Order: sequence, then structure tokens, then C-alpha cells
Amino acid sequence: GKTYFVKIHAPWEVLTTYAEVLNIKMPIKENDIPCAVETPFNWVAWPFRLPEIVMHPEPDYFTAPFSKERQELYLIDDENTFFSPSVRNRIVFYILTRCPYGTEEGKKKFGIKRLINNGTYSAAYPLHDCQYWRKANDPKCENERYTLYREWARFPRFFKEQPLDLIRKYYGERIGIYFAWLGFYTEMLFFAAVVGSICFLYGTILFVLFSREICEPSIGGEIIMCPLCDIKCDYWRLNSTCETSEYSHLFDNVATLFFAIFMGIWVTLFLEFWKRRQARLEYEWDLVDFEEEQQQLQLRPEYEAKCTQKRKNPVTQVIRGRKRLLSRILKYKCRISLIIASMIAVIVYRLAVYAAFASIMENTQTLQPIRGLLTPQLATSVTASFLNFVIIMILNFLYERIAIWITDMEIPRTHFEYENRLTMKMFLFQFVNYYSSCFYVAFFKGKFVGYPGSYTYMFDRWRNEECDPAGCLIELTTQLTIIMAGKQIWGNIQEAFVPWIWNWWGRRKARNNPENLYGRWEQDHDLQNFGALGLFYEYLEMVIQFGFITLFVASFPLAPLLALMNNILEIRVDSWKLTTQFRRPVAAKAHSIGIWQEILNGMAILSVVTNAFIVAFTSDMIPRLVYYYAYSTESDSPMSGYINDSLSVFRISDFLEKNRPEENPGNFSTCRYRDYRYPPDHEKQYTHTMQFWHILAAKMAFIIIMEHVVFVVKFFVAWMIPDVPAEVKAKIKREKYLTQKILHEYELYKLKQKLCEGRTDAMFEKILPNGTINTQTVPNF
Repeated sequence: GKTYFVKIHAPWEVLTTYAEVLNIKMPIKENDIPCAVETPFNWVAWPFRLPEIVMHPEPDYFTAPFSKERQELYLIDDENTFFSPSVRNRIVFYILTRCPYGTEEGKKKFGIKRLINNGTYSAAYPLHDCQYWRKANDPKCENERYTLYREWARFPRFFKEQPLDLIRKYYGERIGIYFAWLGFYTEMLFFAAVVGSICFLYGTILFVLFSREICEPSIGGEIIMCPLCDIKCDYWRLNSTCETSEYSHLFDNVATLFFAIFMGIWVTLFLEFWKRRQARLEYEWDLVDFEEEQQQLQLRPEYEAKCTQKRKNPVTQVIRGRKRLLSRILKYKCRISLIIASMIAVIVYRLAVYAAFASIMENTQTLQPIRGLLTPQLATSVTASFLNFVIIMILNFLYERIAIWITDMEIPRTHFEYENRLTMKMFLFQFVNYYSSCFYVAFFKGKFVGYPGSYTYMFDRWRNEECDPAGCLIELTTQLTIIMAGKQIWGNIQEAFVPWIWNWWGRRKARNNPENLYGRWEQDHDLQNFGALGLFYEYLEMVIQFGFITLFVASFPLAPLLALMNNILEIRVDSWKLTTQFRRPVAAKAHSIGIWQEILNGMAILSVVTNAFIVAFTSDMIPRLVYYYAYSTESDSPMSGYINDSLSVFRISDFLEKNRPEENPGNFSTCRYRDYRYPPDHEKQYTHTMQFWHILAAKMAFIIIMEHVVFVVKFFVAWMIPDVPAEVKAKIKREKYLTQKILHEYELYKLKQKLCEGRTDAMFEKILPNGTINTQTVPNF
């Protein structure tokens, strides 16, 4: 029932040996390249800055890969501090992952990971350097954890810059790159949030000044609409949707079109400027010539154990296993089946709920007071959004297990390949999970309804949903707001409270123990494990948010503002839990955000297409413009008569028995529905009018023009902005030149020293037996 701890320390000889093996760059000379010149406006950023000792805990050096034979070349002031803590724990973990401990069936068994998996060890982790709320008693301790907590992890410091160099020094480059990306993403969101807020204010002003025909009793109050569901639903008056129609104009206006184009350009600027920021970090953190470590390229034991077919590697000439084709085919079938099942389930749920709400809200007198604010369409969107959010949270757990199962079934060769494949699968599942309902409302709802007497049904049972008379944009906004805000709130609560509760419960027995009886190793053991996929979930959360603010931003200009407020909190929550609630992760190198960069690029391109389709097919902007320029008959009030023009007429006697309402208390002979079809007395009754085709042509033309304009601007901006800044290129070249010069001078000095020693030895060999020197044999002595 006891837990035994084994503390591992790497002496100087081990550190120098493996620093050479891992090709770790160490300082050889202090950087003499001048820093950027201070601008007169730098005082504006003064309130947001941290002390210099926190931002840059170490001087900047020229570095070179470490070599044991050239130790005097490096700036070694103290052997105990020459290697940073992150480098030391990375070396120790590298050794532990390769340490053999036995053989089984002629194969060597090795690695701490395998011993943890089989229960021999419960955990393996590097130690924190001190308590996060107070400094260590040892005056030699650097107290970096305490500094990170005081200057970075506390929420009152939310407006301060992040000490990225200190984060990198304590946690390693991989975690440092994540926080650098998150901070840069948050900074760029500020500009998108400002523009989005201005567009929303424009819609608010327009909302106050705008008077819709739907709300006028003489127009909307006299228009009788066809039932929203079969048999159980009654006829209803158009002005019952007055409030929702007015609110839809908050987002369905010309400012939304401008914002959609702006976000298409913003996302390009974000990705291009991040590449430049990343290039600077690569130079500052000595990652310019970084290649994936052998630890990441190491073959997984599962790969060698499960692969029955063998193939010789043309590079290494080593025979390795080959994956079975059956597993590849099976995993794609599983993935596609799950995606299709998820989308159909969401649609079927909405159709069933929509019919129920339409019947209840039309026939229940108690709901009459709120019918103006909550139409059946909006009620369906609100309830479906909340329930869909709950289902999303449940399915996340399921999708994670399925993604891991499918990835294991693929048997990836290396750990690096395993993580990349798992990332793609998890993102694909999450993409479907979070966005399927938004895609349905934006691109499918109300598009395949049919018309009274010939409605379209799904599985011959559920009648397809109709959009609100003012369009589906307000429903898409509602869906997006609930899912996005709910995910962010729930995510922060889960990230902050769950590890804190688990740690509180785990420390309950040792809470009253004195410090000398509750050592650092025990305290850290009671903390939560960050895990190999800890950063993976952080990236995934932010990339899903990135999709919300880019793919559907045309329907909700305030999405970047919500994301900005969440990310300000997210940075502090992530830093707080990493500093106080988790064991110290093993340091790892990374020169970029990896495969997430490709995912962000793909979503940036897709966002242009989705926003163009949202403006064209989901909003009511194009039909209004076509009416304004082609069908308006009154010059003084061009939009007068638009509502009546956008509604077609249906003769009630033409209803089929399965569609006909049970009651017709008003003895109506006709009803209206949202479409462009000929009236019942026309020779082409119930077929699409020419105006329908004009509007469709205008929508397609708008999509083509908007996509081409935005894509041309995007690619031009990407071409204009180089990925690596010119000053960084110059610094890299100068550092390489100076490093080569230093190494050359060092080798030349060693050669001269060796030659001098050789000549001295030769001189003494020529000394005659009587003690005199033969000057003829040693002329220069």
C-alpha cells in the first residue's frame, strides 16, 4: 500500500554526452547584433510590459551544437546552471524512454512508457522548482515557477504581455510556441472585434430607423400564411413574426457583407503575420535548423508488433512492418459512417421538434403573448441549439475514443505520425460535431421545402423546415451564439475547476503535514498529469473557435468580440492550471504549431466560400437588391411592396388530404408561402417565375464575384508579405557567419597549440647525451 519514489539526477558527464547526441545548441558568445531601435510611440505600450528580468531572463547568445571535445569553446560559468531545467529534464526523459530492462521472446523490452503502461511505475515527471505561492528556502533556486505565477498566471495580470522566454526556459519550446500563438491570435482578434462591433452598431441604428411591411397591420396583418405543419397546424398572420423580422435586420444588412469580406482578408493577414512572428521565435529560440528529434521519429512498438507484412526501408536498409490494407479501408468506412449518421441525426431531430413546436404554438392560447418574440422557427433553433450543445459535449467523449481506436487500427509507424493522424481525425469529428447544425441552418433549411400541396419530406415522414419570412439568418445567428458561447463557458469551467477539485481531493490526507514530511516529489505526484496530448486539446479548442469566427461570421459580427473576451480569460486559465494544478510537463522542442497550421489554412479558404454562400442563400440581401433594381415600381419608396412580392399564393382547395388543416375558422380561400411561383389561376401554376431565376442568377454571380475578389486580395496580400522578415534573414546569416568564424578560429588555435606541443617534444628528443643541444637538427630553437 506504499508508494516509493525514485529521484533521478543527471550528472555533468551524462548531460554533456546527451547534449551532443541530441544536437542541442549552447551559447558560445554573447549576441552583438543591435536590438531594434525604440520608436517614439513605445511609451504607449508601457502599461502592458513586464520587467525586463521577467521578459528576458537570459542574455541573447550566438549558439552552436554542443560538443564534448570543445567544451572550452562554450560559455560555461557554472556547470550546475549551464543546462537549463527544461534541457535537463528533456535529456533525462530521453534516456528513460530508451533504457532496456529485459527481454521477451528474443526482443528487448525498454522504455519508461512501457513500464508505466504495465503498472510497474505509476508516473514519471520532472519536479517543479518551488511552491507557486512562495519562493524556495534554497537561495540558489531560481524560483521560476513562483515568478510565472506572480507575473503570468494570475488574472489581474490579464492586460500584461506574456513572458515567453521564461515560459520556454521552464516548460520548453513546444509549450512556449503554443502560448505565443494564442497570444498573437488574441491580439489579432482585437482588430476583428472592433470592426465587428462597428458593423453591429450600424445594424442597431438601422434597426431603430427601419420599419418593415411585415409589422404593418394593413399589410402584414392582412396576409394569411399557409400552415407550418400538416393537419394539426392552423393558418396564421404574417405580422405575428414582426419582432423576429426586425431583429434579423441587426445582422442582415450591407455592413454584414462588408464584414464578411473584411474577415476574409483578416484571416490571411493573421496567418501571414503569424508566420513572420514564428520565424522570429525560431531565430530567438535557436530553432532555425531544428529537425524532429529521434524520439518523435522512433518506431512505435505497436507498429512492429501488429504489422505482419515486411518491407525493407530503402534509406536505412532495415526491414520493417507494413500496414494491412484492410485496416485502411475499414477506418475510412467507420469515419464516413459516423459523419453521415451525425448529420442525419441532427436534421431528423430538428424536423421532429419543428413540427411539434409549430402545432403547440399555433393552437395553445397560453403562448399567444410570446408568439411575437418566439416563432416556431426560432423556438426550434433555440431549443435545438441548447440540446445540440448538450449532445455535443456527450459526443466529444465518444468521438475521442473512436478517433483513438481508428488511429490505433491504422498502426502509424512513428509517434510523430501517430499524433498528426489523431489530430486530423479529432478535428474532423469535432468539425462535424460543432458545425453540422450550423451548416444545416445556413445551407439546407428552407431550401428544399417544396410548396403547399407538394411538400418535400425526409424519409417520407418528416416535412422539411421552412425559414422565417425574414430569412434564416437570425436562426443561424441564434444557433451560432448558443453553441459558441456555451462551449467557451463550459470549457473554461471545466479547465479551471475539474483539476482543482481532483487536486483538492488528492491532497486531503497530506494537507496538514509539515513541509519536511511532504516533499516536492509527493506534492507534484498529487497534481494532475498534463499528458502527451495536453497541448493537443488546447489547440483543438482554439481551432474550433477559429472556425466559428471565420466560417459563419457573416451571420454574427459579434463572434470575434466573444472570442476575444474568452481568449483573454483562456490565456490566464491555461497558465494558471499549468503552473498550479499540473505536474511539470517534460520539455519538448517544436519550431511551429505543426499540422494545425495546415488546418487553419484550409479553414481560411473554406471561410470565404461559406460566407459567400451565407450572404447569397441564407440572408435576404440578394432578393431585396434584385427587387430594388429590377422589380420596384415606386421611385419614392423602392422597397415598398417587397414583402408581398416575395410571397406566392396557394389555393386552399388544392391541399392534399395529408396536408390539409383540420380546421379553417376564417374560411380562407387562399394562403401565402415564401417562394417565387406562379398563382393558381396561371397557366404555369405553382412553377417558378422568371423572378426566381433572376434571383438565382444574381446569387450565383455574387458568389463568383465575392470569392474571386476576396481570393485575389488574399493571395496578393500573402504574396506581398514574406514569411520571414528581412531583418531575421540578415540576423540568421550573420549568426551563421560569426559562428563559423568562431569555430574556425578555435580549430586554428587548437591546431597551433598541437603543433607547438609537437615541436617541443621533437626538440627534447634531439638533446645530446652530454646535455647540449644539436642546433643543426633543431634550427629554430
